[in-house]
Amino acid sequence: MIIIAERINASRRHVAQAIDSENAAFIQSEAKAQAAAGASYIDVNAGTFVGEEAEKLSWVVRTVQEAVDTPLCLDSPDPKVIESVLPLVKTNPVMINSINLEPARLDGLLPLVAEHRTKVIGLCQSEDMMAETVDDKVRLAEKLVRAVADAGIPLDDLFIDPLVYPVSTNTRSALATVMAIEKIMAEFPEVHTTCGLTNVSYGLPLRKLINRTFLVTAVSRGLDSAILDPTDTQLYGALRSALVLMGKDDFCMNYVTDFRAGRFE
Repeated sequence: MIIIAERINASRRHVAQAIDSENAAFIQSEAKAQAAAGASYIDVNAGTFVGEEAEKLSWVVRTVQEAVDTPLCLDSPDPKVIESVLPLVKTNPVMINSINLEPARLDGLLPLVAEHRTKVIGLCQSEDMMAETVDDKVRLAEKLVRAVADAGIPLDDLFIDPLVYPVSTNTRSALATVMAIEKIMAEFPEVHTTCGLTNVSYGLPLRKLINRTFLVTAVSRGLDSAILDPTDTQLYGALRSALVLMGKDDFCMNYVTDFRAGRFE
């Protein structure tokens, strides 16, 4: 399971304050905690700094890399920001978060993915549609697969995010998403699927309970990556136990290892 750690995101108030004041100790503490908790990638985002995003994200990249050697996921929809930051990244492989089917974003980012041989998250979203039904999600996933293949990018480098919306406003969104994951993994076995997990619980009490339950359900349908907080020990434990029960952890070795390391309750 590929874990993309979500905590260094400027949409979080304390993170934005740390970036703005160049509080390296805070950012590095977040990076170290997520790396120690089992992150495969550390997502870095400075998107709230309009007009300064490239400068702020560059500082975050340098700061995180001074603390950990975990690969980075560069989180910006702006091709110019990604292009300016990519030369600073020392760890491989790099991931870009994200492309969608909007021509400007697709045409701006795919050449960078191909040139730098990065991984890339592809959102099931076009210029005129944010897919809500299973059929829409799978149809847009197919278009993403075709675009990536046509750009000469290996499909193993594509992580499709079918996009889950808050069940508080769309009760069937979680079900549509997990059904789409199952179909995408069956029809395009070379690709990965991922998900911005916490969207599903927005507006509800006990959000972490909803997040855990959704993650386990999605893993049972084939989800092989997730954007989440690996320092949430209950969430991480649910993930590891789901992988055991789905036969994706031979002899439960990862489960036992992580338990002994104190990574989950």
